[in-house]
Amino acid sequence: MYPGHHAATRPDHPAIVMADTDEVITYAELDEEANRLSNLFRDIGLKPGDHIAFCLENNARFLVLCWGAHYAGLVYTAMSSRLTTDEMAYIIDNCGARVFITSPYKADQAVELRDQAPNVELRLSMGGEIDGYDSYEDAVANASPTPLEHRTAGMDMLYSSGTTGRPKGVLPTVPETPLEESGTGVAGLLALLFGANEESRYLSPAPLYHAAPLRFTMGTHVTGGTVVVMERFDPVDYLRLIEEHRITISQVVPTMFVRMLKLDEATRNTYDTSSLNVCVHAAAPCPIEVKRKMIEWWGPVIHEYYAGTEGNGFVYCNSEQWLAHPGTVGSAVLGVIHIVGEDGEEVPVGEEGTIYFESDTQFEYHGDPEKTQGSRLANGWSTLGDVGKVDEDGFLYLTDRKAYMIITGGVNVYPQEAENALTMHPKVADVAVIGVPNEDFGEEVKAVVQPVEMPADDDAASALSRELIAYCKEQLADVKCPRSVDFREELPRHPTGKLYKRLLKDEYWADAGRSI
Repeated sequence: MYPGHHAATRPDHPAIVMADTDEVITYAELDEEANRLSNLFRDIGLKPGDHIAFCLENNARFLVLCWGAHYAGLVYTAMSSRLTTDEMAYIIDNCGARVFITSPYKADQAVELRDQAPNVELRLSMGGEIDGYDSYEDAVANASPTPLEHRTAGMDMLYSSGTTGRPKGVLPTVPETPLEESGTGVAGLLALLFGANEESRYLSPAPLYHAAPLRFTMGTHVTGGTVVVMERFDPVDYLRLIEEHRITISQVVPTMFVRMLKLDEATRNTYDTSSLNVCVHAAAPCPIEVKRKMIEWWGPVIHEYYAGTEGNGFVYCNSEQWLAHPGTVGSAVLGVIHIVGEDGEEVPVGEEGTIYFESDTQFEYHGDPEKTQGSRLANGWSTLGDVGKVDEDGFLYLTDRKAYMIITGGVNVYPQEAENALTMHPKVADVAVIGVPNEDFGEEVKAVVQPVEMPADDDAASALSRELIAYCKEQLADVKCPRSVDFREELPRHPTGKLYKRLLKDEYWADAGRSI
């Protein structure tokens, strides 16, 4: 199904609610504007399979735009609003976008992009004027609301967040499907795994340009539910909205769990979260103690999955499965898991290696056959670049990304262990553990910490550093713990929860006059 089906049967049912402003878009309004957009795209010569790109903050028309492209059979690329102008220009060129849509939120970069993205045929500004851009609202108002004939469903082509290198555009290989017969893979998961239906109320606290929020919100529309969109995450607002909107399903990242757990107990208990049947988390590893405390607080409503934008595999577990296998991210629902060593051969059960999926789902990194080939073995198995192991029951455990591994004195150290330990220290708001140059050992382990309160002076910083290192050594072997700690007001963390470790590592290695 698609929004037009629900517009015909429940036209006044809320499809989108903006949390900050209470603006509501009904299914009838969503379907009409999506039809107008699809006609606008067709009128300027776009045909099924052509590409558009957009860079927007979370706003009421973000998902409407996605559905308009979907109705027109287009490939649509939602870009991170945190990208540099050069990165935005690279993606617009790489995906071959013929239309680019943005808002005054990105006005300065939008003006720069007029010259850096010369192949764009139509530039639209949503919600205000930008020099050199036409009005989105005027363009949509002048288009026909009549549905296109013989519609095929579009698809997203999203780019990896670039935490380990240049963003990669992921283009799934899927057959053409009539729009009226189409759904989404995520919609099926929402219904089968999480019981989503037309009465569901889904709270989305993350940026909609990321794969999981985008696909879960659009999947909610396929099932006929209501999506409540937060402009940005705040732990108290999140709890308030669960109570206010009687939210039944939500998806978060582990850092959001951490921020809620660090609220005082009185604040945490102020809000009624009993309507929440399902809270899904993904995108980054969750420390065992964090997840255990969330299950104690909310009950067995916590679900986890491991997957990527590439869609080559899907691993899942519920609360009961996790409690029986603490630390797991689940067992395979889509694809077959293989753990592969450096020699390209599978390793025995319980041993670590690179995680590969054997799957019928195919993808390519758009315009980059070398990266596509590098993600596969000769037999067709594909990887997201993560390291892990599988237990005797088939449950997968993540170690870390292969690119983050630290080799110190010949010993392989995965920083996620130290990050998990330090995250729970009461004086730590956020932490990244990386490898930095060391003349004797090649690399040494360093923690870069965003403290709850910045140390007042060097003596206080030294004392806190010693405290954190000692705290880590109480839980892990010395070699896995930081030898030094630096403090920052804020870490370069993606809104989806992923750390831009590459930026931190580049900084430290450049300061040492070396490159990685």
